[in-house]
Amino acid sequence: MITLPAPQTTGGKPLMEALGERRSTREFSSRALPVQILSDLLWAAGGVNRPDSGKRTAPSARDWREIDIYVVTAEGTWRYDADAHVLTPVVAGDLRAQTGHQDFVASAPLNLVYVADLNRMGDADAEHKRLYSATDTGFVAQNVYLYCASAELAVVVRGSIDRDALARALKLAPNQRVILAQTVGYPR
Repeated sequence: MITLPAPQTTGGKPLMEALGERRSTREFSSRALPVQILSDLLWAAGGVNRPDSGKRTAPSARDWREIDIYVVTAEGTWRYDADAHVLTPVVAGDLRAQTGHQDFVASAPLNLVYVADLNRMGDADAEHKRLYSATDTGFVAQNVYLYCASAELAVVVRGSIDRDALARALKLAPNQRVILAQTVGYPR
């Protein structure tokens, strides 16, 4: 387990500036992100911003909190535990190339993989599970975009993934579905 430092929840660019600078890029430096930036990024993505209720920075339909964030680096893969603000090990080794079909994913320092745990969605039917897990992933991905714009990081969200192969590599259960991936790093 990796205990992340407390997120820095003040500062950054004003929201309107971050919105103005939000963009996708596909050119990344291979330089690793410092652990403080990773901590801040994950908190922005879906961390707990209301400790009294455990609610998070990204909304979640019916408060299902079904989206897990997998952190894929050259060193290994972890699942972000928002409640404890820690990374729980999932798989050792470098799975970055398996997070998408584009060449840059294998050398960028960080790929986030958004996985929906459909069991957390109660008795919702398959169509609603598909709709809300995709919508909730979009909220998380947009938070990452805004954080990256504020921190002057490069970022792109991606749907071009071999979801079945990645699910096997991440050792996901049948109730877990890979929704999207997002690459983050310093601009090249």
